[in-house]
Formats: sequence, structure tokens, C-alpha cells
Amino acid sequence: MKIICIGRNYVNHIAELNNERPDEPVIFMKPDTAILPKKTPFVLPEFSSDIHHEVEILIKISKVGKYIETKFAHKYYDEIGLGIDFTARDLQNKLKENGLPWEKAKAFDGSAIIGDFLPKNNFLSLENITFELTKNSQTVQKGNTSHMLWKIDEIISYVSQYFTLKKGDIIFTGTPEGVGKVLPNDVLEGFINNIKVMRLHIK
Repeated sequence: MKIICIGRNYVNHIAELNNERPDEPVIFMKPDTAILPKKTPFVLPEFSSDIHHEVEILIKISKVGKYIETKFAHKYYDEIGLGIDFTARDLQNKLKENGLPWEKAKAFDGSAIIGDFLPKNNFLSLENITFELTKNSQTVQKGNTSHMLWKIDEIISYVSQYFTLKKGDIIFTGTPEGVGKVLPNDVLEGFINNIKVMRLHIK
């Protein structure tokens, strides 16, 4: 399986990092070694002193697809989840300054946190899903899929023009504003429509 991530998909997050608004989805990838096993704490890596949380709605692909039209994209996933794209912000900024790829800052071991998935049919509208991340019981990020620049089905269609999607692939759909640094002993909890789907300790 592969992990495909969409960057800069929420306007307010673009603004908080002083990035340019893209004309098309920004894609990067994480290897399967980036997935942190369930019930395992996230250990801060030695190569960064500025690891940021980025909470995101996830899509789990349910069948093989290539060149998928947007109007048919809904047939390629059955579940909606929540995850965290951990980012070594100090390293990422250095890489961006030199025009280099982000992988070292985005795709390191344990950088992809995947919470529980919920059936797609649980949601009245996939374009009105509220999600939230708390740190030590305080809300730090809160978003709604209505604020996406590119909606879920548009993302699937776009990604499938470049990569064959396979059953089990996971798409991170972008993070809203409020990203920030995590510290040892922090506890992160994630919610979709007020349903807790994730809990994580930072070491």
C-alpha cells in the first residue's frame, strides 16, 4: 500500500505558513514505514527540534482505479478516517529554501498516524465533515471539509491521473490552520464529527 498526501488544501493553512496558493493539488508521498503502529507512542526524532502536528481527513481506497473521473470517484472508497501528518518543520523549511524535496521532513519513520475509520454512509455529506485535534484536552486544530480547495472526489480523480490507486491505499487530504509543535508528554486526540477516532502519546 502507499500513502498519498495532499498539501496546501486549506486556504487558512496556506496563509499561516506564508505559502503560495497552488493552481492544482500539491502531492507528496510517504512510504509504508511512515505508519506508526496502533497503540504505539510517537517518539520525537533526533534530527528535528520542531515537529508539528497536521490533522487530516483520510480516505481509504477500496478498489483498483486509474484515470478515474470525478463523477465516479465515490465508487473507489467506503470509509473516512482521521490521521496526523507529522512534519519536521525546521527541516522542511531548510529543504524548501534550497528547492529540495520534502521527503526527509514528511516521510520519516512514524510520521503517519492513522486513526480509526468510519463507514462513508455514516455521513450525510462528505463536504460537511467537521474534524478536530486536541492537545492535552485543548483544541489546537479544527476544520471542515467544506473548506477544502479540492474536494475528496476531485482529489481521487486528480491523483489517479498519475498513480494507479490500489485497494488499501490511503490519501491524506490536507490540514486546516492551527498546526503547531508537539513536546514530550503531550497527548493528542482526534475527532470526526465529535466521535473520538484517535489518541496518541508523544515521547
